[in-house]
Amino acid sequence: MKLSNEGLKCSSWKEKGYKLFDYDRNELVRKTHDAPVWVHFGAGNIFRGFPARLQQELIEKGLADKGIIVGEGFDYEIISDIYNKYDNLTLLVTLKADGSIDKEAVGTVTEAYPCDYTPSDAWNRFKEIFSSPSLQMISFTITEKGYALKSPAGEYFPGYVKDFEAGPGKGSMFLSRLTELLLCRYNAGKLPLAVVSMDNCSHNGEKIEAAITSIAAEWVRRGYVEQGFADYIASDKVSFPWSMIDKITPRPDASVAGMLASDGYEDTDVVVTSKHTYIASFVNAEECEYLVIEDDFPNGRPALENAGVYFTDRETVNKVEKMKVCTCLNPLHTALAVFGCLLGYTLISKEMKDEDLVKLVKTIGYTEGLPVVVDPGIIDPKKFIDEVVNVRIPNPFMPDTPQRIATDTSQKLSIRFGETIKAYCASSELDVRNLKCIPLVFAAWLRYVMGTDDEGNAFEPSADPLLDYAREALSGITLGYTGSLDQLHEILSNQKIFGVNLYDVGLADLVLEYFKSMIAGPGAVRATLKRVVG
Repeated sequence: MKLSNEGLKCSSWKEKGYKLFDYDRNELVRKTHDAPVWVHFGAGNIFRGFPARLQQELIEKGLADKGIIVGEGFDYEIISDIYNKYDNLTLLVTLKADGSIDKEAVGTVTEAYPCDYTPSDAWNRFKEIFSSPSLQMISFTITEKGYALKSPAGEYFPGYVKDFEAGPGKGSMFLSRLTELLLCRYNAGKLPLAVVSMDNCSHNGEKIEAAITSIAAEWVRRGYVEQGFADYIASDKVSFPWSMIDKITPRPDASVAGMLASDGYEDTDVVVTSKHTYIASFVNAEECEYLVIEDDFPNGRPALENAGVYFTDRETVNKVEKMKVCTCLNPLHTALAVFGCLLGYTLISKEMKDEDLVKLVKTIGYTEGLPVVVDPGIIDPKKFIDEVVNVRIPNPFMPDTPQRIATDTSQKLSIRFGETIKAYCASSELDVRNLKCIPLVFAAWLRYVMGTDDEGNAFEPSADPLLDYAREALSGITLGYTGSLDQLHEILSNQKIFGVNLYDVGLADLVLEYFKSMIAGPGAVRATLKRVVG
């Protein structure tokens, strides 16, 4: 059982319960080559485990006859060591909360290339594709930082400064080369196209639009391209739809590889590239998935609504994002991350066997969050939380750790909890002082910053840009401390961290009470948690 065009002919696949596609893949490759409709940039696991499978569903339903062409702009070893090696096939392993797995071969990727000038035949192929009138959309899973042209200080990264000066044809950065491909489409007759970010970040379409617009403007300013190209990017012929994507596709897991090997599957090796990408012939992913896209496609689009994708307007996409990030998923994850580190957990899923922590996240989600949730109308917020609490987070296959989720917590609290507090303050019917578990998470974060778990053992908090600032605010406070906590006034007033001044909204005293309780000594975190959640 080897993952290749020839290997899929082996009878063992079906005998072992693997699902194989039944379409003519050679014909799919031919049709896609001659009239491409979809190019995806970002060859990693989220694409292979989600959009690639969605297109397979359309093909198997007879609703599409074209595959997807893949470009990789960052880690070219993925193309050589995973795509080329396995004939552009992927084995998708869906990990279910009941402990079972589904195994499916996905064959919708018909071509895959590094998005660079070498090899020249790959670059020439991209130019040909972008000049094709049939191309409807290009999509991206390149992570949020992939769209950044500037440093946090607001200065252009040196690579982009170099690319602005060099002009088209000499781009060292992926987005410069992408903008050059859009220039090819402009020169081919100002052909329409949708540029669709599928990255897990708010207003993602806005981010890629800003980047491409900036590059085009710099080229216009230097006389490399005519103003008409910038006008084309800004016209209704090129759209930048917003989207919300939600599906966990973690690194290839050793236990999954072991299960596959026991079936006789031979290609279980995990590749760690020189750029630290962990990838294998198989993708392990959770069952639950959501993709919501603004329906703005000037050249048409695949009928992905028949594979479960929600197409809607921009406002609704934004509402879905807020529902997830501010109420139904991310706050629960952050609460589990902070308490998990303090209570000695190393897997988020195992925390969901802890009665106190289950009560905590249910209170945050259902009791404190739902009364002010942003309801997008197309997805029921309560059902979303039900799935998160009962299916997604407890999934024993998901190797997510509280230590990883706790990264950059200071940057997350204002959105994941602060928006709920603001909504309570703005309500004429709700009293912000009735919030108990959200202030408990704030207190737990301060306790976490101390770097001492609930048994009194030292640990290193996860990376966070404000970790040193928070540590300084807590300077001199140790387990058993009974003195004044007036020194915390500045940090609890910091709206950038909490989204509000906790003193102004009347929650600071409760946070201080909880924090004082948590630093009483070993076991105090657990005792405080148990007292608050009842």
